[in-house]
Amino acid sequence: MALKDKAAKIDLSQIGLSSGSRGQGSKTAIGMHADALFRDEKVTAENVELKQKLSEFDGASATRKIDPVKIKPSRWANRNELSYSGEVFDSLKEEIEMAGGNVQPIKVRPSKSVPGEYELVFGHRRHRACLELGLGVLAMIEDLGDTELFCQMDRENRARAALSPWEAGMTYAKALDEGLFPSARRLAETASIDLSQLGKALALARLPADVIAAFPNPLDLQYRWATLLTQAIQKDPDLIISRAKELRSDQNKLSSSQVLTQLLAGGGTVPPPAAKKVLVKGKDGQTGEIKLDAAKRSAVVSLANIDPRRFSEVEKAIKALLS
Repeated sequence: MALKDKAAKIDLSQIGLSSGSRGQGSKTAIGMHADALFRDEKVTAENVELKQKLSEFDGASATRKIDPVKIKPSRWANRNELSYSGEVFDSLKEEIEMAGGNVQPIKVRPSKSVPGEYELVFGHRRHRACLELGLGVLAMIEDLGDTELFCQMDRENRARAALSPWEAGMTYAKALDEGLFPSARRLAETASIDLSQLGKALALARLPADVIAAFPNPLDLQYRWATLLTQAIQKDPDLIISRAKELRSDQNKLSSSQVLTQLLAGGGTVPPPAAKKVLVKGKDGQTGEIKLDAAKRSAVVSLANIDPRRFSEVEKAIKALLS
């Protein structure tokens, strides 16, 4: 009879019991071999079960709760402080508080300078909300280089809550100024950014500080404003800077679009409004037509059925307008 057939006939319920409990002496060679076979089968079964469980998480990134105090912004952090205020952020913060933490994990990398601390890759607003709420923040941990950190951060922001044009411009400008990318074209290719939009974002970031300060909130700046402001500054930089300083000190609170109009007024960079007509009717059958043409800086008034005795009043009104 083969050895494995003999082993199959052994009463395995006795394996592992002490010699005293079995009422026999030391194990035979066959008994020791059977014991080993039993252990091997048990380990194999456990390995199969573990592999099946691990396969359920194939491709997933492990997450863990981290004290938000131990997480710091990286040097490439791209959210302006103004992004952490207002209704949108308050709504996000309330949602996280109700859930007892962030459901969507942020991503961090181990700090290269402080053991036990981390640097943010993406999820700046979720991290700030948990920090202010005193909640642990759910995070994925991955050891990344600066270039990959920057690209992942930028892609995640564009996919979720996109940066304002000015924030994006400041981020891209910093990456270029500090040599993370050798050129704007390489940055656009590596981070999958439209080159034209990248150029507009950079133009906003390169605007003079006085011009940026003239706006009540730089997050209001739009991509389409980049060309208008850049052209105006190139044409007459002293004039635009002077207007910007006046607007900054003006006590009247203007919206960002109103500031743009004031900066560009008379600069020829904003298309003037189209000419329009205004019709007026009097109570005694008089009619009037006023043609307003901003491009020609003119207003033409035509009156009909006006009593000649009132011409002096018309003349007086026009002189008062021009005085």
